[in-house]
Amino acid sequence: ESVTISSTNTNKDFDNCREIKVPYELIVSGEDKYVYLVTSEKEVEVLRKLNKYNKTLPDLGLRMKTGLTVDFRNRDILRDEEEEGTIPLFYSQHIKQGQIKFPIQKEHEYILTDQKGLMQENKNYLFVKRFTAKEEPRRLQCGVYLSRKFPQYKKISTQNKINFIDGVLTEMSECLVYGLYVLFNSTIYDEYYRILNGSTQVNSTEINNMPVPELETIQEMGRKLIKTRDFSEKGCDLILEGYYG
Repeated sequence: ESVTISSTNTNKDFDNCREIKVPYELIVSGEDKYVYLVTSEKEVEVLRKLNKYNKTLPDLGLRMKTGLTVDFRNRDILRDEEEEGTIPLFYSQHIKQGQIKFPIQKEHEYILTDQKGLMQENKNYLFVKRFTAKEEPRRLQCGVYLSRKFPQYKKISTQNKINFIDGVLTEMSECLVYGLYVLFNSTIYDEYYRILNGSTQVNSTEINNMPVPELETIQEMGRKLIKTRDFSEKGCDLILEGYYG
């Protein structure tokens, strides 16, 4: 069964109206029956390539979660400087060129709290910005967080405007985090997410339903990134190209 979709370049440009025939199972998929609103053959090809993968993050024992600390609701625990008992509070501004830079002399980079709900283990994560501006070229903007780079902390916290991918059952290895970075910093995954969600907010539920390769494949991608050290979008595309063709 196929579905015919009509698309135009603009709302008024009916002369350029085109029809695309797409298999039903390609644009309506997943347990939640997500509907992918494709507008071009290129987008159809993006879906075809990534829907070959039949795993999701939860299938692999991973999950994207939303940052824990809503800073404006917890003003009393925010600190500008490190002091005894404080832990780092990571914001989207700490994500820079695929890595996590901390501290950056930003206000409220630390919190002083004993609330367990605001703290998480200092372990490996992939941080992903929750919000981007419309004019920015990418929706998915992420950075590799490695616990060994911050050995002085047992706990950390994440501000509510970032998401993070966590190992639910066991801690993620460094090569797995780097492999996840390859996926989510690639052009095709950014395009896929734009088809799935037209807003500027990265929704963790939707990310958890996106198709991903097998765990061993993602780790292999990570090992390649560790060798190349090329964190650019193009560098990630070069690694990923060999896996979905």
